[in-house]
Amino acid sequence: MYNTIINGETIHEMQQLPDKSIDLIFADPPYFMQTNGILNRPEGTEFHGCNDDWDKFTSLSDYALFSCKWLAECRRLLKPSGSVWVIGSMQCIYTLGNVMQGLGFWFINDIIWQKSNPTPNFTGSRLNNSHETLLWAVKYKHAKFTFHYKTAKHLNGGRQLGSVWTFPVCSGNERLRDSEGRKLHNTQKPLALLERIIAISSNLGDVVLDPFGGTMTTAAAAKKLGRKFIMIEREKTYCEYGQRRLEEVSFEDSDIARAVFDRKPLRVTMQEMIREGAFTAGEWFTLKDGKPRAQLQPDGKLLYDGEILDMHSCAAKARNVKAKRLNGFDVWHVIRQGKAVSISEVRENFRAGLAREN
Repeated sequence: MYNTIINGETIHEMQQLPDKSIDLIFADPPYFMQTNGILNRPEGTEFHGCNDDWDKFTSLSDYALFSCKWLAECRRLLKPSGSVWVIGSMQCIYTLGNVMQGLGFWFINDIIWQKSNPTPNFTGSRLNNSHETLLWAVKYKHAKFTFHYKTAKHLNGGRQLGSVWTFPVCSGNERLRDSEGRKLHNTQKPLALLERIIAISSNLGDVVLDPFGGTMTTAAAAKKLGRKFIMIEREKTYCEYGQRRLEEVSFEDSDIARAVFDRKPLRVTMQEMIREGAFTAGEWFTLKDGKPRAQLQPDGKLLYDGEILDMHSCAAKARNVKAKRLNGFDVWHVIRQGKAVSISEVRENFRAGLAREN
């Protein structure tokens, strides 16, 4: 079932899969581009856009009905913690979004894929169409979905990742071509885009479904990041070329693949750290100035101005702020070798010692 390409009609094939069996869905459905006639480049050569048979529908209502059917299957297949990403252009994204809301999906974000090398507008009759939109959604409003925030931040150079992503469209060696050297698929998506989505929205070993497999970029990214995949594609040629592509991809173990940046730190208590000697009952807690303010008690609380308080409430009093509590690990220091050291640093050193022991 897993790590397979299914050659078949997507709605029928999705109906064969069990409820709540998928962790992440990425869907790059037909866009219903409604292209007509021949478009030539300025030098006279013909531009081959998306005019494939699989992108043709009789009407907008026909397209909306098709979209409703496959998206309903997506919702059935998603686990409660799963999410779905749907990509589209201006021709279809509003229809898709409307259908998704009607089915009960809850949107997390809409993301702009800004193309750093978009196809020019040859006629000069409108703005250059240099982006596509991704809709990121979950099954329910209060779903506890997978999101690796710190991994996303790491991928963005240490800054919080926003909703505008810049990647080039597929070109050069990344673009799959047929036996005659022509591009195999008109809407092949860049591998980097799928790697980011899969890295931040799933875990190692999760199952990723793509109902419109195409050139199997989703599968390539999933395999590289150590996820299982199920690809559905009705065009046999795409399946054949996609299978060859996947044979050249292998799992690349990395901190990104394992979402190391989002691992929750080992939970340790003050009592445990006192018992193991990281802190000493009776020692003084200070602010950054190193002046004694509160005395540590055997149970981890602090004696401050004759009152026993938890370290967080005590931090607010010592700082003389309106808040009733501050994070004591961000406030308190202890004296180590004559210098004021954050108790957060002491805790991290203690955690590191436990990790080495294990």
